[in-house]
Amino acid sequence: MAGDRRILLVEDDVLIGMMLADMFDALGYPEPAQAASVEDALAVIAAGPVDAALVDINLGEAKGWPVADALAARDIPFAFTSGGGDVIPPAHAHRKLVSKPFRLSEIEAVLDGFFAG
Repeated sequence: MAGDRRILLVEDDVLIGMMLADMFDALGYPEPAQAASVEDALAVIAAGPVDAALVDINLGEAKGWPVADALAARDIPFAFTSGGGDVIPPAHAHRKLVSKPFRLSEIEAVLDGFFAG
């Protein structure tokens, strides 16, 4: 059930994070755990549990790759988010990329995909 899932939202833009949290609510998901930096995200992952994540590729001057690596190492499903123009490293090329601006239907499809089967 969606309401039981703890999803990590890694996004450095406060307004985008608020918008995504509203989308999660509209879809029946609880308030996501949120992190605005690689360091904060890694701390949330280490503290666990995390059921899935959306990871912004561009986090200020940093890239979200270390977060992706940590999630993959724990077999936690995740997708990338981006404003565009980013090349995903080969190790994560199979991951879903959701482009900004987000549509509720896209976020719903990604979240549903995490927990299908």
